[in-house]
Amino acid sequence: MKQAKRMRRILALTAVLAVVMVACGDDDAATTTTAATTTTAGVTTTAAETTTTEPAPVYVDFNGDGQVLIGVATDGPRDDGAYYQSLVDKVIEISTENGFADPIIVDLIDPANAEAELRNIAEQGVDILAVGSSAIGEPLPTLLAEFPDIFWYCNCGSGYPVTEGLLVSLDRGAELWISGGYAAGLLMQERGGTAAAFLGCCDLDFEKESFNAFVYGLQLVDPAFTATYTPTGNFPFDFNNTQGATEAFNSALGTDGLAVVVPFLGGAHEPIVQLANDNDLIVMSAGSSAACERTDLAYDFEVKFSTGDYVDPLFADIISGAALEGTARTFRVGVDEEVGAEFCASATAEQVAALAELNAAIGAGEYDEVINGIVADAYGF
Repeated sequence: MKQAKRMRRILALTAVLAVVMVACGDDDAATTTTAATTTTAGVTTTAAETTTTEPAPVYVDFNGDGQVLIGVATDGPRDDGAYYQSLVDKVIEISTENGFADPIIVDLIDPANAEAELRNIAEQGVDILAVGSSAIGEPLPTLLAEFPDIFWYCNCGSGYPVTEGLLVSLDRGAELWISGGYAAGLLMQERGGTAAAFLGCCDLDFEKESFNAFVYGLQLVDPAFTATYTPTGNFPFDFNNTQGATEAFNSALGTDGLAVVVPFLGGAHEPIVQLANDNDLIVMSAGSSAACERTDLAYDFEVKFSTGDYVDPLFADIISGAALEGTARTFRVGVDEEVGAEFCASATAEQVAALAELNAAIGAGEYDEVINGIVADAYGF
């Protein structure tokens, strides 16, 4: 089955090359259709003359059942307005644009039940299965072997190993949140205040990486700035506990000099943004690249690591046959537009320029030693 899938990818690439050769050849390669006149119910219609080139076939019906079906699995809610929703929305968009079947979306997967939930999706005849985060990625090696005809993709994030049979997208939390901390610091410097509250789940390693990077970026602006991390959910991976996040937010309001709230959350993200708005605090997205466009919530800036943005180029490669399992695509701050902090409209030109300069420095490797140290401290190596 794996060999059949590889053969279809070879055919896809061959088809693409064939179309390129036709497009670059002589005029006889294209088909010209002269307008035909049709009369129906007393209406005469003359179609425009068109010139067409035979399109390349799409070889993503990996199981050969006559349709293309994408499955999506996330541990958070599909409508969180942030990290999880970006993947769901993008897969729906891709399926619609390409004439695929309506995707199968399963959200709010308990990591303890991830293997059963992922297997259930796989058994429904999906051609591509997109796993939203490493929180539900533990059973993947078993399932990759059990369902080799599926093209498996995981947005597994910082530190996830390259795995045979799996296409992975990666980013570095330390890069993202040095950028995010610096953006917060620039706004804090302008508006007054000296403290930030970072609300997360349960002190997981990647949260430590992100929080420590945020503090570093914040203190690049002013070493006197401080931040406090507060867990809001149940171990592990409970980023959706609105009650716990609300309690943590209310407790943080008593912090002297509080000016910034970081909602490093999933399903609880939007309620905390609303509370930040109500209390006139600086707040940012944690993943979404569309937060600045919102009219129901006010964001000061975005920290972009949107799964939907990652999926756009990656799924284009899957559909064309160019993507390979057993590989990883890493998105880098200051290199790839999909990642890093970006101000919304209220920032000054000087703030925008300063943040762009920092992001470029991160992309150029100027902070690699710091980043490696933050990662080593977070993961204990």
